[in-house]
This record gives sequence, structure tokens and C-alpha cells, in this order.
Amino acid sequence: MHSPIMLLAHAKWITHWLCAAAILSFYHDAVAFEWNTAAPQDEGFSAQRLDELKKGLANRRTKALLIIRNDRIVCEWYAAGHGKTDPHYTASMAKALIGGVALAVAIEDGRIALDDRVSKFVPQWRDDPRKSQITVRQLGSHTSGLADAEDGDTPHEQLTGWKGDFWMRLDPPRDPFSISRDVTPLLFEPGTRRQYSNPGIAMLSYVVTAAIRDAPIKDLRTLLRERVMRPIGVPDKEWSCGYGRTFDVAGLPIVASWGGGGFTARAAARVGRLMLRKGEWDGRRIIRADAVRQTTASAGLPGAGGMGWWTNAEGRCPSLPADAFWAAGAGGQVLLVVPSLQLVALRNGGNLDDGDNDQAIDRYFFTPLIDAMLQPAAREPETRSGLPQSPFISQISWAPRESVVRLARGSDNWPITWGDDDAIYTAYGDGRGFEPFVPEKLSLGLAKVTGRPPKISGVNLRASSIESTGDGASGHKASGILMVDGVLYLLVRNVENAKLAWSTDRGANWTLADWNFTESFGAPTFVNFGRDYDGARDDFVYIVSHDADSAYEIAGGFVLARAPKEKLRDEDAWQYFAGFIESEPAWTNNVARRSRILENDGVCYRAGVSYNAPLGRYLLVHPLPTKSSRDSAGKLDTRFAGGLAIYDAPEPWGPWSAAFYTESWDVGPGETCSFPTKWMSADGRTLHLVFSGDDCFSVRKAELTTAKQAP
Repeated sequence: MHSPIMLLAHAKWITHWLCAAAILSFYHDAVAFEWNTAAPQDEGFSAQRLDELKKGLANRRTKALLIIRNDRIVCEWYAAGHGKTDPHYTASMAKALIGGVALAVAIEDGRIALDDRVSKFVPQWRDDPRKSQITVRQLGSHTSGLADAEDGDTPHEQLTGWKGDFWMRLDPPRDPFSISRDVTPLLFEPGTRRQYSNPGIAMLSYVVTAAIRDAPIKDLRTLLRERVMRPIGVPDKEWSCGYGRTFDVAGLPIVASWGGGGFTARAAARVGRLMLRKGEWDGRRIIRADAVRQTTASAGLPGAGGMGWWTNAEGRCPSLPADAFWAAGAGGQVLLVVPSLQLVALRNGGNLDDGDNDQAIDRYFFTPLIDAMLQPAAREPETRSGLPQSPFISQISWAPRESVVRLARGSDNWPITWGDDDAIYTAYGDGRGFEPFVPEKLSLGLAKVTGRPPKISGVNLRASSIESTGDGASGHKASGILMVDGVLYLLVRNVENAKLAWSTDRGANWTLADWNFTESFGAPTFVNFGRDYDGARDDFVYIVSHDADSAYEIAGGFVLARAPKEKLRDEDAWQYFAGFIESEPAWTNNVARRSRILENDGVCYRAGVSYNAPLGRYLLVHPLPTKSSRDSAGKLDTRFAGGLAIYDAPEPWGPWSAAFYTESWDVGPGETCSFPTKWMSADGRTLHLVFSGDDCFSVRKAELTTAKQAP
């Protein structure tokens, strides 16, 4: 008989063997992927302009040029003496390809979060009043305040002091990581501005390595090789990192990620493809989509940088769409990824000119690359949903605009729920409600609606314990309302970020929770089912919000949370959707580890969500902020003009698809909209949209054609 220890050891050996076999099988399958080639015109390029781009770059010290669209190579060129299988140095491209990607894997594994304090992993900073405040997000986006190890244009080998030692990569204690930790000065308060910092990225490598200290793989080089490079089919000989060295710093095996890498053009492009596909590789999940988003999208700090990646969220490069991101390094090394164009492009070589590296990349590579496209209008990511067309709803037809019912002129918002008394309960903002109007303008007022469209009427409900005043962001407003077992619940926004309230007497008196949703969830709304929450598919209540801290921001996606319906008032009962584990939704009590249920960069706004029981589909509706919905000063205003997006899904977490999507609806969509479940027909195909267009309680009939009905 085997002892328990022997059995455990045997089990561990089997587990390691199975994992190794899975990796080998995975790697074998992934290697089979190769890009096909295509004529430039077949993928939306002008062959002549693309050739001009190639010649222009060839005359500017370029060694490798690779352009891929829709997974097809439209241009691949190498200078004499450099070829397809020759790695080229990355310079600071490594910050994204090594540092950013390794961080994404650590986020995927739950080992680290962007808003973790660095001092959690660096004990030496815990008692420092300023450095103890630095977060992982700030390190990756160059906003930590740590100085750079540069001195103008002085070559590294001529630098002296700590800066010179940093680049010499000496043994501990004068290694670059100990220098970054113990010697590099802090120039300003963390998070207040951007300062490019190689020591900051060195500390990013430090903290990620510390975060995986207890994991099976303990260094970034091996982590990337086993979890990313081999699975996506990059041969070991086609990439390297960390100047070929691992530093032992206080027992941590740290690999440099600020530079010191070497990638073939196709190896780097495979990483770009993985990021473009949000961590998915031909049907296999390599990195969770939300982990990719957190590292490649703007960190929301000065400079709008990602984690080692640069982003175009603030129009850094005017020629590129807003969703573009790229890795860049000295000498004009650059890997560009543009999801809205399905584009991956790489350039390696020497300096493009003698001026600013960023400006040269934009002038000689990005701008002519986009100009070579035959359909430049496709640059705008807001012109399409970015999601697949709904497989279930083939069309939504609207009643004539003249038929829109408009009541309660001068008031907006209008979240909706179906009460136990068969009335619809709602809330309005920045107005005086239904006629007869209340005496003063309220930022948060309550009302009750009866009847069915077009014959509906509304009456204001007075409740001093919840009413609020103040225009715009200065006043509390309702973003969601729900009745469950006779209790009304309200989600109040503009209160850091939002707060829950409840009433046990149908809105006459209210109690506010003593806690807030303090990260994301700036405009949360309840997922509504039938009368008094009848028809709910489980015992949870769900809320959805665009992934922003404020109702006045536009986000790149939507997030989801839930709590047992009998524990809604308990802060600790709330869980946040955190992606999938073996195709099943995962949940976390840590909002920082949330994952998005739907992504559409740059256009996600205040939503309404309801369940269409006859069709078995969830419907998420939101105004679509477009250029037409901005005033002359650039301020967003969707009351009178804008687009409309309607998504459907079989579950609250998706998968979501586009049922209706237009940049320019024929009436103003208002600031919020939703489909009340009370006004859905027995077959689920006739609906009525409530929206705040023209600052009214506006109602418009919609007819759904499902795929089974389509010709």
C-alpha cells in the first residue's frame, strides 16, 4: 500500500505530466497557423500607395516591414542582410511585448491587479510616504513619478552615477532593479503627470516577478515562453528578452523588460495578432480578454498610456483610429495594432530621421499606411458595432417618428421597473416631472406610469428622503430602478460613483446604503424581468454599467455585478463578473478584477437592460455617442441627435451580438433608454422603447423580426 505522501507525489507527477502534454499538444496545434498572403487591393489597400510606403521606408534605414490585414499578409519586405528568420532588437518595444504581456498573464492568473499598491510586493517602499502610494497602473503607464535613467541625448555608455550604472546592468546591489527600487528619485506625486521612466518599467518587472513568486513558473522569460510564445507558435529561436540575463535580487529571478529583446518580424506580429484578438488564438483562450484590455487600453492617467503600450485614446497620432495601440522603441522600432481595421503592422530598422522618434513614426509609417487604404472612412471605429450581427434578431423596425409619444417635457433619465401593483415606476432628472409639474426643478424625482402605449399617463411621486437638486453632475440622479418582492430599489449615481437606496412603501420613504460602488459602475442599471421581478431566472439581482467611474464618461465596454436578491443591501454580498473558467462565468468580490461582458471601444454609454421572456433574450440598449451628438464646443449631448445601439444575448454575461446599430437614429435617443418588460407582447416581438429624447418621457413602438421569420 502506498503512503499518502507517495500518493500525493504521484498525483503531482501526473498533474505536471498532463499539463506538459497539454502544452505540447497546444503548441503543436498552434504552430499549424500561418498567415496567407493577399494582393493589397483584396484587403482594402492601394497597391501603388503601399509600394510607395515600402520604398519610402526602405530609404529610411528600414530592415523589416510587415503589414497584415484580416489575417492576410499584404506586404512583407526585408533589406539586404536581414531576413524572415532574423530577430531584430526591440529597444523599448520590449516594454509592451515583454512587460505588458507578462503583466496580462499575471492578471489572468489573479496574481496582481492594476490598482494594487506596489508596496504590496516591495517591502522597502512600505514606509516611504510617497513611494508607498505608487500603483502597478502608474508604473506601466509612466505616471509613477520615478525619474528616467536618461540625460538628454547622452549615450548610455557615457552616463555617470546611478543612471550610468542602470544601463551597465551590474551585479546586485548595483543591478538596475535595486537601483530603481532604492536610488531612483521620485520627481512628482504618483499619478499626477507622465514622465517616461525606464526604472519605472524595471519596477514593473520587479513587482510582476514578486507576484508570481509562489506560482509554478517564477520568472517572466519562462512565463512568456510557456504561456504565450509557444502556444501561439513562436519558435524559441525567433525571440529573446532581458538582454539574455536573469538577475537574482533578494531571491527573485528578475528579467528586464524595458529593452533587451529580439524578435523576428513574424514573431512580434503574432503577439500583435494575439492582442488584436483580445487574447484568443484560433478558438483557444491564451489570455483573458479583460486582461488584454487592461494592459493595451488607456490606463486613464495623464498621457493615456497602456501598460508598456502606447494608445491613441487621446489622439496622439491623428491619422490612426481611437482604438489603435502600439509598441515602440528607439530607432523607430514599432508594432502597430488597430482592432477596428483588423490591422497589424511592424517596422524594424534604424532611425527614420534625426528628429523626434514618435513624430517620425507617425509621419513616415502610420500616416502613409492609413493613407494607403482604399476606404479611409473605415478608420472610424464608431461606424460599426465591433460585434457580430445578432444570430437571433434579424431586424428591428420602428414606428414612424411622428408616432412617438412624448410626456413630461423638460425631464430626462427615466429608468423603468414593473411594480407589484401593475404600475410602472420610474425616475426623472433635471426637470419637474409629469404635468402638473412639481414646483421646483429636481435632479432626482420619482413618478408612476399607468396604461399602455399610446394611452399612458404619469403622476409624480413626492419623496423628500430621496429627492435631490442640482444640474448635471452636481445633482444626484437615478440610473436604475427595480421592484423585488414589493420593495423598490434605486441606483443613485453622481455619488462616488453610485449608491443603492430602497423603499418598502412604493417610493414614499427611502433609505440610502452606507456604502458605495466606488470603482467603475458610474451609471449602473438593474436588469429587469417581469412584474415585481417575476420570471427571474435565478435568485440573483444583476446590475450593468458602462465601465467608467462617471455617467459623463464614454467607456470601452460594459461590466456586470450581482447579489442574492435577499442580500442586496449587504455590500459584501455583491460579486463582479470576472470572465470565464472552462466556459462558465466566474465571479469575484474584488471589483478591480472585473471583466467586461461586452466591448466596443469609445462608444459605450448609459445602458438599460431587460429580459424578453418570450424570446429568451436579454436586450441591452444605449444611446450611441457620435460626432453628430456633440455641440459646437465638443460637449456630448445625445438628447436631440445621436446613434442607437441594441444588443441581445442569451445570458447577462453574453455572448452579446448587435441587433440594431446606427450612428444616426432618426430621432434623438436621449441620455438613457430601455424596453419596459410590461410593454412587451406575448410573443416578444412587439416592444416599446422608453427614451429621454428631446428631454421627455418618450415612447416608440418597435417590431422585431427574428431569424426564423426572416425570408
